[in-house]
Amino acid sequence: MVVATPSGITLAPEGGAHQSIHTPLIGIGQPGLAYFEPAYADELSAIMRWGFEHMQAKKGGSVYLRLSTRTLDQLPRTLTAHYHADIIAGGYWLRRPQGSTPLALAYAGAIAPEVMSAVNDLMESYPGLGVLAVTSPDRLYNEWCAAREARVDGDRHISHVEALLSALSVDAGIVTVIDGHPLSLSWLGGVQRNPVHPLGVRSFGQSGDIQDLYATHHLDATSIVRAAHAAAGWARPR
Repeated sequence: MVVATPSGITLAPEGGAHQSIHTPLIGIGQPGLAYFEPAYADELSAIMRWGFEHMQAKKGGSVYLRLSTRTLDQLPRTLTAHYHADIIAGGYWLRRPQGSTPLALAYAGAIAPEVMSAVNDLMESYPGLGVLAVTSPDRLYNEWCAAREARVDGDRHISHVEALLSALSVDAGIVTVIDGHPLSLSWLGGVQRNPVHPLGVRSFGQSGDIQDLYATHHLDATSIVRAAHAAAGWARPR
């Protein structure tokens, strides 16, 4: 089990050498490695419990936890067994989309506070908006690929990410947010062809205040709100 704390520009005050924006892509692409990026301690607890069993299982493997030293306020909740299963599978609806909402936000890791701040600002305009907590882009993506390949041979398995996004209108825009390369989550648009506005970090090395750098890389709440309004206005041509 590898625990890596330098998740992207969140560690910018410690200098450019501590930043790692491409590691989510390595986590997704490395075979035999299960990559997770939780935001909250209860998610991490569920993942580590599963991870110690997975590493010892006959068909198990290594586990990579992409974490951060940033202090986050924890959510006042008690997770059920259902949520534990979803966390291990790669994601869950922190706020399930309602009706025909035109918008959902999907995020991973340390950027959670900015996403929650943006949600508070967006609720008046989009009361049914969905918030998808992605705990493992790796698990979601690779299971989705395996399910599509299996369906070629007649298997009817529906992947976890397909089941999750079935709650969202295919015309709804999705804003993806991660303190890492935006490709790590932008693929979510391919699941049911939702339009996607991916936010992330494509260059790094600056040393400065976290909030200033979040704004520079469009990861602050204001930038997320701006991207959300743009994404909610997109609709698939009919």
